[in-house]
Amino acid sequence: MAEATAAWEQGTGTPAPPAARARLGEVPPGHTAPTVLEVLRTLDSGPRGLTEAQAEERTARLGENTGPARREASWAHLFVRSLRDPFTAVLGCLGLVSAAVFAWGTASVILLLVVVSCALRACGEHRADRSTAALRELVATTATVVRRPDEEAAPATREVPVAELVPGDVIRLAPGDLVPADVRLLRAGGLTVHQAALTGESEPVAKTADDPPSPAGAGVFEQPQLCFQGSSVASGSATAVVHATGAHTRFAAAHDRTAGRPAASAFDRSVNGISWILIRFMLLTPPLVLMANAALRGRGLETLPFAVAVAVGLTPEMLPVLVTLCLARGASLLARTHGVIVKRLPALHDVGAVDVLCLDKTGTLTEDRPVADRALGPDGQDDPEVLHWAAVNAWWTLQLGDLPQPDALDEAILDAVDEDELTAYDGVAAVPFAPDRRLATAVVRSPGRLGAHTLVVKGDVQAVLERCVLADDERERLAGLAARHADGGTRVLAVATAQRSARGRDYTPADERGLTFRGLITLRDALAPTATAALEVLAHRGVSVKVLTGDHPGTAVRACLDLGIPVDRGAVLTADGIDALTDTELAEAALRTDLFARCTPSHKARITRALRSAGHTVGFLGDGVNDVPALRAADVGIAPRDASDVVREVADVVLAEKDLTAIAHAVAAGRHAGGNIATYLRVTLSSNLGNVLAMLCAGLLLPFLPMLPAQVLMQNLCFDAAQLTFAHDRPHPSVLDRPTVLDPRRLLRFITGFGALNAVADLATFGVLALALHGPGTGDDEAVFHSGWFTENLLTQALVMVLLRAGRTAAGSRGPSPVAWAAITLAAAGLALPASPLGPILGLTALPALYYVLLAAVLFLYAVGLLAARTRYERRRGSAPARAPAGGTGAGRDAGDGNPKAKDAGGRNSVHQGSHEMPHL
Repeated sequence: MAEATAAWEQGTGTPAPPAARARLGEVPPGHTAPTVLEVLRTLDSGPRGLTEAQAEERTARLGENTGPARREASWAHLFVRSLRDPFTAVLGCLGLVSAAVFAWGTASVILLLVVVSCALRACGEHRADRSTAALRELVATTATVVRRPDEEAAPATREVPVAELVPGDVIRLAPGDLVPADVRLLRAGGLTVHQAALTGESEPVAKTADDPPSPAGAGVFEQPQLCFQGSSVASGSATAVVHATGAHTRFAAAHDRTAGRPAASAFDRSVNGISWILIRFMLLTPPLVLMANAALRGRGLETLPFAVAVAVGLTPEMLPVLVTLCLARGASLLARTHGVIVKRLPALHDVGAVDVLCLDKTGTLTEDRPVADRALGPDGQDDPEVLHWAAVNAWWTLQLGDLPQPDALDEAILDAVDEDELTAYDGVAAVPFAPDRRLATAVVRSPGRLGAHTLVVKGDVQAVLERCVLADDERERLAGLAARHADGGTRVLAVATAQRSARGRDYTPADERGLTFRGLITLRDALAPTATAALEVLAHRGVSVKVLTGDHPGTAVRACLDLGIPVDRGAVLTADGIDALTDTELAEAALRTDLFARCTPSHKARITRALRSAGHTVGFLGDGVNDVPALRAADVGIAPRDASDVVREVADVVLAEKDLTAIAHAVAAGRHAGGNIATYLRVTLSSNLGNVLAMLCAGLLLPFLPMLPAQVLMQNLCFDAAQLTFAHDRPHPSVLDRPTVLDPRRLLRFITGFGALNAVADLATFGVLALALHGPGTGDDEAVFHSGWFTENLLTQALVMVLLRAGRTAAGSRGPSPVAWAAITLAAAGLALPASPLGPILGLTALPALYYVLLAAVLFLYAVGLLAARTRYERRRGSAPARAPAGGTGAGRDAGDGNPKAKDAGGRNSVHQGSHEMPHL
């Protein structure tokens, strides 16, 4: 079959060999480019297009022109996937152990927590999936195709759905059209296309149907005879033949190439680390309890339920529920107030942990349009007349050249002048811009000059200078002037005029001779209106911004300097410099460099991986298919709503607009959620560890179990219910000042120190109970001990909740926080339960008044010790020597634990001595 190569690729889903692919129009390095005739023969087509019968047959055999099939995950699938969460797995194992020793109450509560947590997470992610699906937009809806009813009929042009296109179809392209498939141009006139969705290039790319020289070693997107699905026509028109459709276009292939499983995110790594800490403790605790009781007290397996209860007491049972609640509330608030959709709930934590944000310049720091900067005369001084003539050219080229709209440069020039200045002229003719000439000409009749025409020429500096009457040294001087401005990061156009006698015949490019040079127009990228303020917010929050762009270094430096980003022109790293570095060298260079220019997709992904390997949590903002590898390489992939469909599929977070302000809001929400999760872990694990240590000691000193399994379970239920309020807490504003990272090692150090302090308070309570109230051998020792310790535990846990919060009540807030109210309720439960009707059921009894007086003294001393330990901990964290960042605005590393948090983007210490929040975990 003549179209065997296309069938090969679309039928098997594998790339064709280089020789076969060359016959389709794509030219691998070292191979000869095919001619138009060879491409048509390969596809069994011709300039007259396919017949309807051929199109139907190919559709049936090769499939419709649609992207890769997408299947939304069902709620049930998301629920099952949530069971793989490490914390949930830990709870599940404890539930099984509890059931094995017939502790049905403990097993039932644990099972309920697992179900609630998984249901909440599945609901949140299912809602995000539906929101993302609603954002999807079709690449194109219809296409203009040339087809024949049968072999003998004349070809006719008609609109067909894009899905019905097949290899071999001949289509027509006009300004504004989206390219519906991968095509090879047959004819083209002044064609330029936007390929930003594929390559990230902000400027339109000129395309031509001419057979390229042989051999052609350019990249596939740089081959002028090819256009690709996902691009759009900026100007001109063309006729092309389709050579790839559906899942086998370059647009869809970008998704397939990166379909592998992404690396573990910052949240995943933290969760795994903390989970293993808990697993080690839980595996160690029951054997220790059993062996100690057997050796010292002669107790056997009857202590197994107690040992399991101790292990359960160490576990933060509510963590999966609280994590899901914190993240779901933050994600829901972001979606409602800022249009930010978090597709994967843990990604919200990762956004809060981001300390390096990588992004492109165009569309983020700058808008996708230029603005007029300066108008310079031949002497290099400002000359408004030059801008006037440039606007006359732009206006009448648009009016007389049958263009649907001005290109971006012309629009910038027209926006800078008053329209009344332009309508005073009478337009005569226009010679539109062409890629080979690199200039455009408008012929006008000036007011009061009926017998003369004025040619106004605007375009590439070199092309205009070649057509001007100038001495060689003057032409060289003007070219140098233009080059200096171009090196300064602006785009430069030249303007020239000529006077001609009025005539009736057409004007052609041959008339663009003997011109008088008028001057230069410089244009710069329009800054995004919110970029400066958003960058300041991100810098204040310890997020350093690194710009990865495919633009010229000078253009990128200019934009950064205009935005206040301190970039040294000599510190820009370009593609050649990146290629010369090893991965280790690149990781070191990436810390010092804030601007990377001339970057390809592979460079962006490599830089992102290098920053992650240096210990940073990296976010990447991208909107083109070329950004997909970097989005997958980052901890958090971020894409705007109007990004290409494939990019939105890969991203973890989808923004309503490509706006840094939305990212700043997402960072704030992530840090609020992460701060609350870290606070919960500090409070519950330090308190639980202290209780476990105290129970182990008490079990060896007392002739009875220090607490019954039912009492342990009730205590945990009260404490866990109270700690759910952490999901509704608003930490101190200073929590936003630096990334929130759940560091297992730092967490372990924290809970060990504060847990030991909690155990001391518990042991002091033992002394109160043993010596001050009841002597050994009295009949109610066991019930009194259980009741006294039960009450003390809940009261100390209430103190810990208040004193170890991530932040105190923010200034201006009214009344206690939700956490404070929960702590008060928890304390009240501890005081009321022993004397309540529920007390005897749990094995508790009322306590004498003297106990409460002595307990108040113990709690007072405990609170003083807790505050002193907290102050010492903060002072040590604040005064620890911080290693300065390697350079640029990159965040440094916090000395002692290897986390990149020592300095924020402004170079400030991100560990504030004397601040009100606890250091992040």
